[in-house]
Amino acid sequence: MKLTPADIAGMLDHSTLQPFLTEDDIRRGAEVALKYHTASMCARPCDVPVMAELLKGSGVKVCTVIGFPHGAHETPIKVAEAELALAEGCEELDMVINIGRMIRGDEDYVRDEIRMIVEKAHAAGAIVKVIIETCYLSDAQKKRACELSEEAGADFVKTSTGYGTKGCTIEDLKLMRAAVSPAVRVKGSGGIRDLDTVLAARAAGASRCGVSATEKIMAEAEARYAEGKLEELNG
Repeated sequence: MKLTPADIAGMLDHSTLQPFLTEDDIRRGAEVALKYHTASMCARPCDVPVMAELLKGSGVKVCTVIGFPHGAHETPIKVAEAELALAEGCEELDMVINIGRMIRGDEDYVRDEIRMIVEKAHAAGAIVKVIIETCYLSDAQKKRACELSEEAGADFVKTSTGYGTKGCTIEDLKLMRAAVSPAVRVKGSGGIRDLDTVLAARAAGASRCGVSATEKIMAEAEARYAEGKLEELNG
């Protein structure tokens, strides 16, 4: 099936999460997100007020991270972080599970924490993407983390923060897509730096990709579209 550059942009969460970024970098990030009309711009919690101002009325969703990058904040801190982000205009929250609790098998803790944040987000009309950080989990744990996320009402399951030992893999995307119902979408993140990887992620069942290489990916999409060669890959 033929695709357009807009189809690709609609999959991208333009990410500006590096610790060294300045407000000028965030403003430049917003310009990129607005230029291509990406699905969202995902920035650090401290950047939400300026990001919300810059994206207001554009249709590009305001997104931030919760418990990032290690997931080890105590639950009340994660909930408070989510509440503040929502109050400041966030429409999407990408939360990191407590990875150690997941590995230990404390499923109630993991599920209940996700549910608390989901309830806050849904009450504010926002959505939640649950980062399971696949690089630290066995396949069985990845599957179970996805199932717990769906049980807790999450809108997405997401592979990675990009700050673990390994990022997104096509195998993990396929596993995660199979682990949840069609009501839950899948997001790949971590190491997605070119159009071919975005297309492969799409074929594996991902609806979104977290990327910082948005300009490169979109330049590739536009060039391929001009050649009449921008199309779906076989899954």
